[in-house]
Amino acid sequence: MAQSTTAQSTSASGASSDRLRRNVLGVAAVTFFVVSAAAPLTAVAGGYPIAMLFGNGPGVPAAVLVVTLILLLFSVGYTTMARHVSNAGSFFAFTSQGLGGIAGGAAAYVAVLAYNTMQIGLLGLFGAVTGATLSGLFGIDLPWWVWSLIGTVIVGILGYRQIDLSAKVLAVLVIAEYIAVLILDATILGAGGAEGVNLTSFTPDAFFSGSTTIGMLLCFAAFMGFEATTIYSEEAKDPQRTVPRATYLSVLLIGVFYTISTWCMVLATGADNLLPTLQGLQDPTSFVFGLSDQYANSTLTTIMSLLMISSVFAALLAFHNAAARYFYVLGREGLLPGHLGKTHDMHQSPHLGSVLQTVLAVIVLLIFVVTGQDPVLALFTWLTNVATLSVIVLMALASFSVIAFFRRASHLEGSGFKTLLAPLVAGILLTIIAVLVVVHFDALTGAQPALAIGLPILVPAAALLGIIAATRLKQASADKFAKLGANRGS
Repeated sequence: MAQSTTAQSTSASGASSDRLRRNVLGVAAVTFFVVSAAAPLTAVAGGYPIAMLFGNGPGVPAAVLVVTLILLLFSVGYTTMARHVSNAGSFFAFTSQGLGGIAGGAAAYVAVLAYNTMQIGLLGLFGAVTGATLSGLFGIDLPWWVWSLIGTVIVGILGYRQIDLSAKVLAVLVIAEYIAVLILDATILGAGGAEGVNLTSFTPDAFFSGSTTIGMLLCFAAFMGFEATTIYSEEAKDPQRTVPRATYLSVLLIGVFYTISTWCMVLATGADNLLPTLQGLQDPTSFVFGLSDQYANSTLTTIMSLLMISSVFAALLAFHNAAARYFYVLGREGLLPGHLGKTHDMHQSPHLGSVLQTVLAVIVLLIFVVTGQDPVLALFTWLTNVATLSVIVLMALASFSVIAFFRRASHLEGSGFKTLLAPLVAGILLTIIAVLVVVHFDALTGAQPALAIGLPILVPAAALLGIIAATRLKQASADKFAKLGANRGS
């Protein structure tokens, strides 16, 4: 009864109609959101075999370690600023508070591009994986796009409702993913792999074999989503502690898990036999399931096949929530129509942002269906690589924003390592990585030359639209412009 009264009081209050639901997410819940966005089973079964095949082969585990260290370095400045700027618009808010409102507008629209292209791109993979798995196991034959639409509807319903409901769904799915992959890792280690347990993958020769650059970039893509901890800062319990802890925990959890799992994948075939094995497969993403048949049993393989569906679904839900919150924040801040900045009276969710993201997903999905594009090679590969590039650019901007913010507010933090050195090094490294993604975009996506140029241009195009929106806001309301990205913590 007390809860009901509180809910009625809250919904009746005009002050809460534009606020997200407060104090509902702890460290574990926020961590589940970002870990599920990284889609651990999808990365292990789908992403890393491709990184090994086209990247640096047996050196991929070492590449994962290097990427983990870079992201930990980025997290130092990122979480330091998060203690002082609590805003669901994270990248937009940090950039606005550090580099100014015009730069913040650019970051805002790039973030909208990032999380929407990632979510919509994953719909292609979800449809393909679900269709192939259910057809093979149960004889259910439906076009891939039917499964994509079903997934879109379910995600839209969950995204419309309370955030803690989504957190509970993701928790179950992510735990199951980790258990399944760790069981496979344990069976490979227990059997000693193909040539005994060794550390060949972590030697310089392995790391620099093949195309180290492609391997690193594909490893980096597998971490996408970890940075979203700050998006939930307005809904977190004690965000000054919850967000930093969840960020570090997410990077370490994902990094250690990927390092161990990719190392076991190399051990399973032996370093010298890894590439011939992958090259002999018609579909490299079947590699891990073949290892499961070889080292574990068909039951685990079947379970992993079904969990692959839930893995992609969990990522869909996580990125939907992120995109919906960006629509909400930009509506609230005046960079998008104001009605998007309202929350649901009962759920206090960004329900209109959720609906908009769902509608966009359906429209883009239907365009790819009507034009006969492949769900994985086109929809998934093209859009998720645009998203990866966008997030890397945003991370670089955020790093430089940390430096600028604390130069003006040096009294807030006394550590030069946290406010200058770490974000400076991270910002430089991330800028280099962004340039490498653009240079190698054709190799990463398999796109034709025109698309390999055109798709990355979406990032500066989105930034330009954001600059225009911020400039118009400045002209219309200088006071509102001055408050872009301001702290919204309770």
